[in-house]
Amino acid sequence: MSKDIVIENAVKRYGDLTIIPNLSAVIKNSELFTLLGPSGCGKTTLLRMIAGFNSIEGGTISFSGQVINDIPAHKRNIGMVFQDYAIFPHLTVEQNVRYGLKEHKVSKKEADERLENILKLTKIDIYKNRLPEKLSGGQQQRVALARAIAIHPDVLLMDEPLSNLDAKLRVEMRQVIRDIQKTIGITTVYVTHDQEEALAISDRIAVMNNGEIQQIATPHTIYTRPSNLFVADFIGHSGFVHAEMTGIGNSRTLTFSNGYSIQMDNIVATAKEGKVVVGIRPEELYPSESVGFLATIAEATYLGKYIIYFAHLEEVETFGDQELFEISQDLGTSTRLYDVNDKVRFAIYPHKVNVFDLVTGNSLIEVLP
Repeated sequence: MSKDIVIENAVKRYGDLTIIPNLSAVIKNSELFTLLGPSGCGKTTLLRMIAGFNSIEGGTISFSGQVINDIPAHKRNIGMVFQDYAIFPHLTVEQNVRYGLKEHKVSKKEADERLENILKLTKIDIYKNRLPEKLSGGQQQRVALARAIAIHPDVLLMDEPLSNLDAKLRVEMRQVIRDIQKTIGITTVYVTHDQEEALAISDRIAVMNNGEIQQIATPHTIYTRPSNLFVADFIGHSGFVHAEMTGIGNSRTLTFSNGYSIQMDNIVATAKEGKVVVGIRPEELYPSESVGFLATIAEATYLGKYIIYFAHLEEVETFGDQELFEISQDLGTSTRLYDVNDKVRFAIYPHKVNVFDLVTGNSLIEVLP
């Protein structure tokens, strides 16, 4: 039976070094929940705490109300999929998947039924008599997944399971994992540093940095309404510029250093007037004859449906050490293409961009339920 996971004020230390200082999160029953962040942010450490491979120095982790802090890993009824597959090279596909069923003392009749269903579900039934060395990387990962879910775990944990596959196989396998997870409806915690993978596969994402969760939300919200500058910079591609914010309440005016201004109607009412940082995604700029930022095209990359431009923005104060801004152009709606060294003026879609406090880095956008 799938279970929810509640993490309350979890702490992880190695001697004097604190990896996770005070982390809380609720992972819903049957959802695919992704821990996403840069290397060393604590995501795998947290996963291993849920698995029981790492101790917990503070707080609690519960499965559907049962605190599991002191329950050993082999009694937590979890399925685990590792990035290096961890399947037995001397056993066939069928023997690998059956191994966990033997360890859990499942009767032969039930084991045979589960084995047949799982091999078909993961589409490796035709390879059941092969050894792992005769399988591709994607097929081996399917074996690892089949073995993990054959035991009917309460929770499925996956630690960067696609990192050893090539780009094409990664795209294929993330859809396989998503489809299988939805079919069996098991609570899944998935660790990755690949933001595209996380956006494609997740019900919700927890973006982590320095052992702390920066934001938990759906992929759409994470991308369109990041909670702070770190999330905005880590997820996707954003350009950042300074602006002066004036006005009161939800309706504000943002004025840039070249005099260009836009009207915003979704700023939190408590935001103070003054200097702010505006985050702009590549698709949130459009060519304009009269208003906006003057830009010089430095590079142009053709991607089929889109062209990506990298441009120097002129007459505007950028935030950080950013030299080039990324701008995307949809070839399905564009009437003109631009070449390197062309000077183009780009305006902003006000309802799309994000605004951040210059001091705290937190979002000033009012995000409605």
